[in-house]
Amino acid sequence: MIIPSNLYIVSAPSGAGKSSLIKALLNNQQLYNIQLSISHTTRTMRPEETNGQHYFFVSVAEFERMISVNAFLEYAKVFGNYYGTARKTIEQILATGVDVLLDIDWQGAQQIRRKIPKTYSIFILPPSKKELNCRLRRRGQDSEEVIARRMAQAVNEMTHLTEYDYLIINDDFNTALLDLKTIIQAERLRLECQKIYYKVLINKLMVD
Repeated sequence: MIIPSNLYIVSAPSGAGKSSLIKALLNNQQLYNIQLSISHTTRTMRPEETNGQHYFFVSVAEFERMISVNAFLEYAKVFGNYYGTARKTIEQILATGVDVLLDIDWQGAQQIRRKIPKTYSIFILPPSKKELNCRLRRRGQDSEEVIARRMAQAVNEMTHLTEYDYLIINDDFNTALLDLKTIIQAERLRLECQKIYYKVLINKLMVD
């Protein structure tokens, strides 16, 4: 029995805590029956990352070849690097009844919605610009120039939050995580899903 699966987009400016929230959610993967889509990228792999686990790291030439054969549901160039979601990856996971999370920006979200209208989108905001700046600095990964550029980019990204279905403010991490879990659980409780999951029970209850 395969329950109808859902596709979720999660977007946020850098430093809003999106990756940490997604990681915490996936620690309950069996409970929520959800999987993170692995994107392709041309950016340099960081020391703590593994190819095929965090991203599929490919050359610019290979990425552009995939664009030419329409292999991506969405792709964008961010800070000089390509990022994209392979169509085959998403279709294979959804076919098994497992929900899929897409960790992408607003540009990718717009592309996905055009191709897959039934998509639930979630935008995550920091509690303030000051806190966002502090979080970027605490990561210790970027230069002052990059941090300034990310802060400027964040303002532009946040103007697109009205395009999303759900909004989470990541002030207190545990509260934000509960909000994210609640969204996933609520969609699983939709009548469309419950009728399939509890088909036998419903049929028995309907018998005189």
